[in-house]
Amino acid sequence: MLIERVRQAFCAALLLIVLTPAASAAPVAEADRVPLDLRRTTLVVSDIDRSLAFYRDALGMVVTYDNLIFTPRDAGSVEAAERASRLVFLRANDDFIGVLGLIQYLKPDRGSVDIRDKTFHTGTAILVVNHENARSAFERARAVEGSQAMWEPAETVYPSYDGTGKIRVLTSGIQDPDGFVVEINELLDALD
Repeated sequence: MLIERVRQAFCAALLLIVLTPAASAAPVAEADRVPLDLRRTTLVVSDIDRSLAFYRDALGMVVTYDNLIFTPRDAGSVEAAERASRLVFLRANDDFIGVLGLIQYLKPDRGSVDIRDKTFHTGTAILVVNHENARSAFERARAVEGSQAMWEPAETVYPSYDGTGKIRVLTSGIQDPDGFVVEINELLDALD
């Protein structure tokens, strides 16, 4: 079945990402630092409230910023602005890295691009999250209007770092209401 082949190929491609130990909130050692910090990924969405139902309510992210942005900046309303958007930031367990931005353009209407049939192609993005209860998060996310399940939660077994054991990971895939692919993982074994 095509969905199973996509799931298997996707899981294999993300092996290194999934098996990378969880990042610590502490900065890297001064000698290992590079000249940038990756702070946020921002998704252009068609309806922020629907996206909040997915990322905040279903997955459990926390809103840290939610504002209307106008051009010119002193415009007092969407109607008075030349351009207007709503920008929301959500965080997982760190408010400096792992931040997700959502932006909805309110004025002028920029239209939309259907990305649902373009997943797993050059130019598409995949968000990978670890969740303490991937099955429950998957079911809540699937219930959000416009989302679409790609593959059900299933256990995948990877070799351990030293190659002598196994690491079990529960993986599932879903498209958010705008078609962005989100893989929801749950580590079932400790990463030693």
